[in-house]
Amino acid sequence: VQLVESGGGSVQAGGSLKLSCKNAGDSPRSYNCIEWFRRAPGKQYEELAGIVTYGGAGTWYAESVKNRFTISQDKKTNMVYLQMNNLKEEDTAMYYCALGDWGDGKCYPAAGYWGQGTQVTVS
Repeated sequence: VQLVESGGGSVQAGGSLKLSCKNAGDSPRSYNCIEWFRRAPGKQYEELAGIVTYGGAGTWYAESVKNRFTISQDKKTNMVYLQMNNLKEEDTAMYYCALGDWGDGKCYPAAGYWGQGTQVTVS
């Protein structure tokens, strides 16, 4: 399993970024969703959004990013995206994507099945 995040960078408040998550390895079929989460310096991990990638359809968003972030996928290329609009300074963090299990309308990330992250800095 190899997840690779990209698309981070520095942006001014109010700007936009689109993050990409490439599932470059063989994924166990039991993992049927991908979730984006982030970690800011000195803070806990924060789950952001998830999407069903196998065996169904569905998306989930944290209240803190609903209406600003949009998760999407291209199944042909095994890519999952996170479009982030109206970025705020508090969105500054390392962003990760992870494989997970979908249940109760949400993606639950599996320990260890995430990439190296991509840094987003909003000033």
